[in-house]
Amino acid sequence: MFLLRTAVMDDKNNRIKRVFAAVVLATAVAMSLVIAFPGCGKREIQRTDLILATTTSVQDTGLLDEWIPMFEEEYPYSVKVIAVGSGKAMEMGRNGEADVMIVHSPKEEERFIELGYGIGRRQIMHNYFIIVGPPSDPAGIKGMTDAADAFKRIAQSSATFISRGDGSGTHIREESLWESAIGASKPITPWYVETGKGMGDTLRAADQKQGYTLSDRATFALLAGQSNLVVMVEGDPALLNIYSIIEVNPGRFPNVKNSGAQAFAAFVLGRRAQELLERFGVERYGEPLFCPDNL
Repeated sequence: MFLLRTAVMDDKNNRIKRVFAAVVLATAVAMSLVIAFPGCGKREIQRTDLILATTTSVQDTGLLDEWIPMFEEEYPYSVKVIAVGSGKAMEMGRNGEADVMIVHSPKEEERFIELGYGIGRRQIMHNYFIIVGPPSDPAGIKGMTDAADAFKRIAQSSATFISRGDGSGTHIREESLWESAIGASKPITPWYVETGKGMGDTLRAADQKQGYTLSDRATFALLAGQSNLVVMVEGDPALLNIYSIIEVNPGRFPNVKNSGAQAFAAFVLGRRAQELLERFGVERYGEPLFCPDNL
């Protein structure tokens, strides 16, 4: 009986050893297959950098935080954003330092295209510029509907005006309003102050100095809770603010990534990106910050 029990135990131990050896062998084979065929696992997408030069309002409002991940889900590009005024964005384009641009300075955009620096200019969206100022309204312009007349009244009252003075699309529009109001692109006077900075910094300066300024509506809405400034003038057709996309011309700059620029343009003009514009900002501000122009 003892010999039989020993024999049974030896057989059981041998079976366990055989099973263990088989498991070890199977694991080794599996690992060798993984090593031999690494491409069978999840493959990383090889991405190409795409440089987007954009006006600051598109970046500061958070719109690109929504758009870019959506774009990168669909296309093998990694978007590098450089947020500057439209003038500087187009300067980058003239130097071949960007692949694609979002800008809002129509006359300068037309010249950019005429000179051969850009191609494929298309309108993406729009909102409006507004004239904002202190609640005391020293120039008495609140409720006016003609922006140039409001500028004329600011000049007549010598009320403080804060300008971006940075060659941006907003600054260029401001200059055109001054031209209509006083026959010059800007007043040469102590009450006219240029910051040389972006919209956010200019709004803060206007608040601190109790002055007026011209702002795009989206950036003003973004920063409204941080100042006492209020909307003075709105609704004038001269305050329409159009945003366009332009591809930097690969015929002039062979190193630009025009395939990526075309893909990004197609995306922002496509239904998914345009439908997002209809609801972007509604929850927080009660209305969209930008109106789609390609639906």
